[in-house]
Amino acid sequence: MAFFKRRGIKVLAVAVAAIFGTVFAAPAVHADSTTEITVLTDTSGTDQLITDGLAAAFMKANPTITVTVDYRPGGIDGGNLVKTRLATGDMDDVFLYNSGSAFQALNPTQNLVDLTDEPWQSKVISSFYPTVSVGKRIYGGPIGSVMGGGILYNKVVYQKLGLKVPLTWAQFMANNAKIKKAKLIPVIQTYKDAWSSQLLVLADQFNVQVADPGFAAKYTTNKAKIATTSAALVGWQHLQDLKKAGFLNKDYASATYDKGLQYLATGKGAHYPMLTFAASNLIDKYPELANNVGFFAQPGPSAKKNGLTVWMPSAIYIPKTTKHLDLAKQFVAFAMSPAGIAVMNTVAPPSGPYLIKGAQMTGHLSVIATDMLPYFKANGRSAPALEFISPVKGANEEKFCVEVGSGIVTAKQGAAGYDRDVQKSAQQLGLPGW
Repeated sequence: MAFFKRRGIKVLAVAVAAIFGTVFAAPAVHADSTTEITVLTDTSGTDQLITDGLAAAFMKANPTITVTVDYRPGGIDGGNLVKTRLATGDMDDVFLYNSGSAFQALNPTQNLVDLTDEPWQSKVISSFYPTVSVGKRIYGGPIGSVMGGGILYNKVVYQKLGLKVPLTWAQFMANNAKIKKAKLIPVIQTYKDAWSSQLLVLADQFNVQVADPGFAAKYTTNKAKIATTSAALVGWQHLQDLKKAGFLNKDYASATYDKGLQYLATGKGAHYPMLTFAASNLIDKYPELANNVGFFAQPGPSAKKNGLTVWMPSAIYIPKTTKHLDLAKQFVAFAMSPAGIAVMNTVAPPSGPYLIKGAQMTGHLSVIATDMLPYFKANGRSAPALEFISPVKGANEEKFCVEVGSGIVTAKQGAAGYDRDVQKSAQQLGLPGW
């Protein structure tokens, strides 16, 4: 299992302060001698950029404190590492991890510090609370901005081929056929980083909710299965159909997330099913090409009911095993403060609204972010991803998505396999009906 560490983040603090001046100014924590805390974050998406930036700025405000940032992989390996370290009492003083169903799987009441009564909680927008709560107790705070799940696309390719943003899946597939004819990659898939294989399934939740509004409730109580619910099966069918049509890059099995961004930014590929957090990575790696990439919600069956599936941001947590609780709470409070938001705006341009009251999306907003905002301005054009309205989520969804997307099993077989995987997780959580 891969695990990454970085030391010497204190050097970065000097560089950040030199570039950004006093934007990170915050009340200092006074200590008699140098004290160290550690923060665990993942290397996928923007969490690494945000954590590095927060650590640097916090140390600038608190010169006697050293923040050491440790790294973990994303996906199943990263999730297993977090659970293992919590179970063995070997977790860092602070860590970033998913909210929603993934949070529920951490056994929070046993493993995490209760943050309900922290003063900064009054600034958190209440829609975030259910994603990090057990009963009325809150265990985390939002890190980063709301994300959308859908299709990143190369606008230059669209312009050259005279394509319009599709509102239905049929229109999307017609666009793919024209892109293939132009000898470009219609849909980029990157199964080497298996977590990325889930987007076509997960980002279809808005369409599932439109077609079957009661599905999430029935799914949570084991009264509905994905494989036998036509609306829920559609996303899995999309994986199968794109492979069958020959619309994927030839190296889909070995391509990484970084390779997918390269294909997209350079125009070798036209579409990449992905979360909008990729905007920061595109700006970081391809600053001259990032504005060529836009975003649209995953199309469904109806143009009149086109809308966006929304992801809540990651959360910041403190394990009960920390030996530096006061300092850990100071760091978390900094992340929730205006100074912390300023860091996030600077190091990782927001992919959507923040869930801190009064926090503004500032700096250079990506084309991806501006393309996403209209979905929030009209009622009924956005809905949360399934993992934020149901605690039921299997540990191996990406494995089944890869199998379907590679043509190894059919959509229905993959969904049925995932239904069995879900049952194990639901029973572990002790959910009624399972």
